[in-house]
Amino acid sequence: MIRHTVHFSGRVQGVGFRYTTVRIGATFDVCGFVENLPDGRVRMVAEGERQTLDQFVRSVQEQMARYIRDTQIEPTLATGELGQPGVDRLSVRY
Repeated sequence: MIRHTVHFSGRVQGVGFRYTTVRIGATFDVCGFVENLPDGRVRMVAEGERQTLDQFVRSVQEQMARYIRDTQIEPTLATGELGQPGVDRLSVRY
């Protein structure tokens, strides 16, 4: 299992980006969170199997393409602190 920390930049705040990401995430076996950052980006931290995470990020990029200018992905080893993929889900942090 791995963790993806993903930073989306562009016009990604105030357009339902976090909630759309959570809705998309519900169709994948991933867990973690998505939050707005003070600098205008959105950060998503998700854990799951590599192929699943890659498909999930692609789905977010496809559905929110008109708002995203850049996506930066940092893969690391999963710690399990975000929950268990398939049991726990993605959530919105405020």
